[in-house]
Amino acid sequence: MNSFSWIERAADAPYFNDESGAAWTPIGQNDAITWPEFASLYRRRDLPAVERHLHRLKESGVTCLRLMLEYRHREHRYLELSPGRFNPALVRLWDDLVAMCQAIGLRLLLTPFDTFFLWNRWKHHPYNRANGGPCASRRKLLVCPATRAAVKARLAFATQRWGGSGVIFAWDLWNEMHPAQAGDDPAGFAQSIDDVGPFLRGLETRLHGRAHLQTVSVFGPELGWKPWLNEPIFRHPALDFASSHFYEEGTIDDPRDTVAPAIAAGRLVRQALAEITDARPFHESEHGPIHTFKDRHRTLPEAFDDEYFRHMQWAQLASGGAGGGMRWPNRHPHMLTTGMRRAQRALAEFLPLVDWTRFRRANLNDEIGTEADIAAFACGDARQAVAWLLRRGPLLPDGRLDAAMPPRPATLRLPGLAPGRYRAILWDTRAGTPAGELTAMSQGNGVLSAELPPFAGDIALAIRPA
Repeated sequence: MNSFSWIERAADAPYFNDESGAAWTPIGQNDAITWPEFASLYRRRDLPAVERHLHRLKESGVTCLRLMLEYRHREHRYLELSPGRFNPALVRLWDDLVAMCQAIGLRLLLTPFDTFFLWNRWKHHPYNRANGGPCASRRKLLVCPATRAAVKARLAFATQRWGGSGVIFAWDLWNEMHPAQAGDDPAGFAQSIDDVGPFLRGLETRLHGRAHLQTVSVFGPELGWKPWLNEPIFRHPALDFASSHFYEEGTIDDPRDTVAPAIAAGRLVRQALAEITDARPFHESEHGPIHTFKDRHRTLPEAFDDEYFRHMQWAQLASGGAGGGMRWPNRHPHMLTTGMRRAQRALAEFLPLVDWTRFRRANLNDEIGTEADIAAFACGDARQAVAWLLRRGPLLPDGRLDAAMPPRPATLRLPGLAPGRYRAILWDTRAGTPAGELTAMSQGNGVLSAELPPFAGDIALAIRPA
């Protein structure tokens, strides 16, 4: 398994590369072993179907899937039948999935539990002391030493069995850390990371000679409700990159149009980058219309959802995120649409236009200049930049941009680039193809000024020295 290149933090940029130094970007979504495209892994009901699905993902530009080692809205999907006694059917399932991803060239962002079900079905869980487990209360999950020992044992088992390869992109040590899981003790997050992270890093170094990257994730709205959460999430010294889940109320979690969620995502990326003080990457690992789906019991119309998805991913990439974020499907069934797969492919085709391994970007969403009826997203350093311009309207009655809108030109004023001549490749985010190019000067005041040719809904730009 050692032939699959490991993923590292880029030395000179807040992005990722593989061992050869080539840029690598996480493109993918959240998935689960009980959802339709992976359900036939269980007891090897139809392995060829899963393999075909993984090949389709690869062809769509997907590089990484985020999965929970235990996703248990059904009682027979526990990874451990009791603490330390691993479920043979689930172990074989993961053996098969890791081997397939290895062969096809996909990586995994793994987290020990889906903590939503861990919390809501706590009375059944093997870690519950009432069932012979270590933890007296779900409100002590992060701070109970015996529970952390069980979590470390679970991660130890996982890396001993599946961690010898670069098929694992990173460990999300805990999915959606929440104050309630630490008894509302502000010190609980750091205590958990201090215990679990170095343990896993030390074990992997002994076993494999190196360690996979580590992060923890958080339900994004909590960062505003409890600002003390920002310190461990964005700045804990034991973590390699920062993660958040974008579920802003009323824009992202229950979208009424496809523009407001993109603007919210750009703002949230900017806020996240402002919290990071050591140039670590920021990767948004969950987003989607969770309130629409879970609480209002509604699946978004496919055409609307495709545009919402595409706008969300470009807002994140252009604002300085590592990739376009990872959608939680929040559809019935839990699957991404064909249009979403096309959007992932279009993003993947754009990536080689930027030298990510040397892109020391700053967010420029508030500094970029254009017309008032265009929402602008950008990040850049002294030698290159990425920008995305999104028309704010007109909107159709269903909240999508009107595809029949006449194309219009736009001005672009982008600060930060060193004086000189630059080449901008324009990108059609729907088709995933170039839409022309232009050259422009960055003057002595550090502002690049360009007149863009007419475009309809949106246009992306990759800007590098001419």
